[in-house]
Amino acid sequence: MKYFLIFLFSFSFNLNGQKKFSNLDVFNLQYAQDPQISYDGKKIVYVRTMMDIMKDGRRSNLWILNPDGSDHKKLTSNERNERSPRWSSDGKRIAFLSSAENNEGTEIYIYWTDSKQYSKISQLEKSPGNLQWSPDGKYLAFSMFVAQDPIHLVTPPSKPKGATWAPRPRITERLKHEADGSGYMERGFRHIFIISSEGGTPIQITSENYNHRSFKWTSDSKSFIFSSNYNKDWEYDFRNSELYSISIETKKVKALTNRFGPDYGVSLSNDGEKIAYLGYDDKVQTYQVSKLYIMNIDGSNKTEIKTTLDRDISNLNWSEDNSGLYFTYDDNGNTKIGYVNLKGNTKKLCDNLGGTTIGRPYGGGSYSVSSNGKIAYTITSPYHPSDIAYFDGKTVKKVTNLNNDLLGNRNLGTVEDIWYKSSVDGRKIQGWIAKPPNFNKNIKYPLIVENHGGPISNYGDRFSPEILLYSANDYVVFYPNPRGSTSYGEEFGNLLYRNYPGDDYHDVMDGVDEMIKTGYIDENNLFVTGGSAGGIMTAWIIGKNDRFKAAVVAKPVMNWISKTLTADNYYGYANSRYKDQPWENFEEYWKFSPISLVGNVKTPTMVMVGLKDLRTPPSEAKQLYHALKLRKIETVYVEIPESYHNISNRPSQLITKIDHVLAWFNKYKN
Repeated sequence: MKYFLIFLFSFSFNLNGQKKFSNLDVFNLQYAQDPQISYDGKKIVYVRTMMDIMKDGRRSNLWILNPDGSDHKKLTSNERNERSPRWSSDGKRIAFLSSAENNEGTEIYIYWTDSKQYSKISQLEKSPGNLQWSPDGKYLAFSMFVAQDPIHLVTPPSKPKGATWAPRPRITERLKHEADGSGYMERGFRHIFIISSEGGTPIQITSENYNHRSFKWTSDSKSFIFSSNYNKDWEYDFRNSELYSISIETKKVKALTNRFGPDYGVSLSNDGEKIAYLGYDDKVQTYQVSKLYIMNIDGSNKTEIKTTLDRDISNLNWSEDNSGLYFTYDDNGNTKIGYVNLKGNTKKLCDNLGGTTIGRPYGGGSYSVSSNGKIAYTITSPYHPSDIAYFDGKTVKKVTNLNNDLLGNRNLGTVEDIWYKSSVDGRKIQGWIAKPPNFNKNIKYPLIVENHGGPISNYGDRFSPEILLYSANDYVVFYPNPRGSTSYGEEFGNLLYRNYPGDDYHDVMDGVDEMIKTGYIDENNLFVTGGSAGGIMTAWIIGKNDRFKAAVVAKPVMNWISKTLTADNYYGYANSRYKDQPWENFEEYWKFSPISLVGNVKTPTMVMVGLKDLRTPPSEAKQLYHALKLRKIETVYVEIPESYHNISNRPSQLITKIDHVLAWFNKYKN
């Protein structure tokens, strides 16, 4: 008899003397974020993040190096968390954000490159974000939340001196009143501020009761272009946003765009004449690709730049000579940096951007461009998290190797992609295969199918401790990008519109059949898991067939009716996913709910969820667990304390998740 045990997987050695990747290795991982190359291209400053085994979290500091990787050193002696480094245009100062001396809140600091001294220049009520230098170097702009008074409907009686009463009720009248990852949302709005680069009192620029998030300075340092939604019914018009300008002196706001659909992602040309931005005319569907537009600084002469890509683009940056724009995009599960001129001629510059999403192999990462077109960016592969890479216009060079001491002594197996045809319509589907260390094609391996979340997202050839820990325990891992995944074009991504879960199920199962055809998969030892949308797919799969020995359904949606009306984004599903609201279209919402198939489930199933999850609340996971218990199907329910939707946010939580998944699968493996 096999017993279900939760345990730490010990180090083991391969024949070549290298250790396998183990769960405690997670605490030794490091990764680079937010690389900022100086305007002259001679220095790169970036955020170096390390795991903290004592505090079960992450700590981040600024590091600086030359583009060839030399003179690599910590920027400050500050031991508090640092982020968001930004060069002044003359290269003599670096602004950054850091936790305050008492570790409460975040403040703005300046580092002087000549003297190597740094100092705090702010004293803020809330934590700032989106830090930017003015072009003339005199000011720094940032966004910051400004609280409003809470609502009180009654005045309570006076309590006796020294009495301890229960807290007053919390009251909201807002459409969006909570957010996964942070919880209950304080009343108020995010505004744009400026502060002298020599320190002083911050000046609030925007004042209207709307959220102001994305913004850029104009070239004369006298105005901002920002994205917001000043429509009267802005809460319910949540898919929409427009671009506006505001004068710092007069505070006058002018609308620059006006259409049904989002306009955002502003970048201003260096001559101050043009605005590049992203957006689309909203067709209210599941997935739409953002398009690139150019307009004059006053909002006139709007023109779409038709790229040769059917891909969602982001992170715009003008070239120094204003002849084109740099951007990022995902293509076939790989994140890239591209360039397009104003005629729409597009070319790829760099591959493998990412490695900052420590957990599963999602996209991410960032880049910056110098005045002479040199690029610093975060580079990844299945075998390492993000390092710093430098592109000189012709070739890419990885200039850091932050995990060499750890991963250089680990046998991580191999990762490769696989393409196969869908049995539904013959279209090509891509997936990824992680093979165990010392893989032998003549051995039959158990298979884990790992379904990605979103579902409007993608897995790719990126570093993933979760995938590596599965394969290190002698499983082959298959992680597909079925229809509805991004990076394959708008039509492919929108195939789940009013059909989810739908034919994506067949795409996953076709991939399983393709894996079995390889000859090295044990057809009698198939396992399936996934989180969020991947949890939905996993629950759907075990409701449709009995091919899997065991399943782990993590943070799922089981009932679209209850999910849609209880999640933090409850207002966002009608019409873009399914037609109308749940009470207006009960049959369709129920038809696509995995709980409708629970009567078919025979697969032993672990159900896992974070106790503070607001995106797929624990009530969803409990519906599956309770139904399986009532049907006497083998099941366990795993709650992750102090965890929102990202149940792997802290290093120990990531380890806990993987250990539980492997323990459950090992229990049923032949």
